[in-house]
Amino acid sequence: MLKPSLLILAGDGIGPEVMEQVKRVISWFEERRGLAFDVSEALLGGSSFDVHGTPLTDDVMQQADQADAVLLGAVGGPAYDDLDFSVKPERGLLRLRKEMDLYANLRPAQCFDALADHSTLKREIVAGLDILIVRELTSGVYFGEPRGIIEDNEGGRIGINTQRYTSGEIQRVARSAFELARRRNNRVCSMDKANVMESGVLWREEVDAIHAREYPDVELSHMYADNGAMQLVRNPRQFDVIVTDNLFGDILSDCAAMLTGSLGMLPSASLGAATESGRPKALYEPVHGSAPDIAGQGLANPSACLLSFAMALRYSFDQGQEAERLEQAVEAVLAKGIRTRDLFQGADNEMHSSTEGMGDAVIAALEQSL
Repeated sequence: MLKPSLLILAGDGIGPEVMEQVKRVISWFEERRGLAFDVSEALLGGSSFDVHGTPLTDDVMQQADQADAVLLGAVGGPAYDDLDFSVKPERGLLRLRKEMDLYANLRPAQCFDALADHSTLKREIVAGLDILIVRELTSGVYFGEPRGIIEDNEGGRIGINTQRYTSGEIQRVARSAFELARRRNNRVCSMDKANVMESGVLWREEVDAIHAREYPDVELSHMYADNGAMQLVRNPRQFDVIVTDNLFGDILSDCAAMLTGSLGMLPSASLGAATESGRPKALYEPVHGSAPDIAGQGLANPSACLLSFAMALRYSFDQGQEAERLEQAVEAVLAKGIRTRDLFQGADNEMHSSTEGMGDAVIAALEQSL
């Protein structure tokens, strides 16, 4: 049988550093658990622009489209701030999402017990937190037309972006949320702005219709997105799965991210339709950015990228038990007080670990799991 293919795009900033630890873990699973992958690597973002003058070449786009899963590090940095908008590093990532049609972005927000005191909220609010935000990723205001900046008749300028959704786009991401809820606690909260936006009215109507027709066993509630933001910091554990559009999902998932104590701990998955292999088209990436201020210093936290690979094991390679093995290894390391600088608070029982040291500790924990 052919080995499943995994394309690694380390990207910019701390991306290559955290990805190096993921590659070590991939090798561990191959050597110790018999999970073999056909791994290839390519350039994306600023690293691609430096070599090719574009953040994503057509060849790499084709590789990504054909891969069973894509694992991304991070893109961007101040060195590229003055580039034309069309060739900024982030445009490469947006092209990947759009052309692979990765319409469902999964952003888990889980608070490990060892990090409950690292959140800006009280322990009793965030301890045990385990929610999943499903964000529609390929439509809405980020892609709608018309868009642009035009001049008005009075010498000023007008910025235009269009919020646009079709029934089909809403239905497919709603199905993803309901299916995921069935594997969790069977509750979905759909967030929109149906009180002021026609696209929100359509969103709510379509989610209701899918629910009644296909998922009546799943508990469904609705909430305005602004209230949702408030509720995430007031009582986040009331939620199980949240489904929302592209713009609100961007904002709400970053809000939820900080409940856990550090962006360095948060993975994500972007999934599309199933291919002939039965696997969905998929891109996995940590939520954190390229962090150019610490790049090359061995300070980056690889946990989010490691946990992104765990999501790949679960959703692309049907290896749920091995995904749990890796997740539990990361949790075990944290429970021992081994932390990178972003999680270091100076307590006597904590060690300020390097990126590589964190990788060493996770692999040691994996060994102990056997």
